Amino acid sequence: MMSLRNVQTTDLEQLLHIENEGFSKEEAATKEAFIKRIQLIPDTFIVAEKEGEVLGYINGPIIHQPYITDDLFEEIKANPIEGGYQSVLGLAVSKQARNQGVASVLMDAMGELVKENNREGITLTCKQELVAFYEKLGFVNHGVSESKHGGVRWYNLVKKREDMN
Repeated sequence: MMSLRNVQTTDLEQLLHIENEGFSKEEAATKEAFIKRIQLIPDTFIVAEKEGEVLGYINGPIIHQPYITDDLFEEIKANPIEGGYQSVLGLAVSKQARNQGVASVLMDAMGELVKENNREGITLTCKQELVAFYEKLGFVNHGVSESKHGGVRWYNLVKKREDMN
C-alpha cells in the first residue's frame, strides 16, 4: 500500500536517484537544490513511499505569479501560509513505479494543499510530450514558457483552484 508524507532529510539519496532517472543532467535538480527544498519547503514537498522505499515525489515553492521563472531552480524561500500559486518544480516517479498512477496521486495531494491553504492554483512547466498528461489532470496549456531551463522548450500549464474537484 502506497502512502504519502512530507519529505525528510533522510530521503535525499533516494530523491536524487529518482530525479536523475527522470531528467537529463542539464534539467535535473542538484543535490544543493534538493537540500534547500527539504529545509525551506517541506510543507509542499510530498513523497510517495511503499515499505520505506520512495516511489516518487512532487515539490515546489509558493510563488506570486502564475508562471515559473528559471531563478526558482536556484533560489527559493519558505512558503507563505496562504495565497499565491503552488509551483511544481519537480515531479518524478522511480522507473519501477511508473505507469501505476503515482504521479496523479501526488498531483492530487498538491491540489488538496492548494484548497486547504487558499492558493490561486497550481502552475508547472513541462515538455511537449507531457502536455496531454497534464491536460487530462485538468491543467490548461498557456503556451510556450520563457524558461530556458536545461536548454529545452517548456510549456506553461496552470490549473486554477476553482477547477479542482
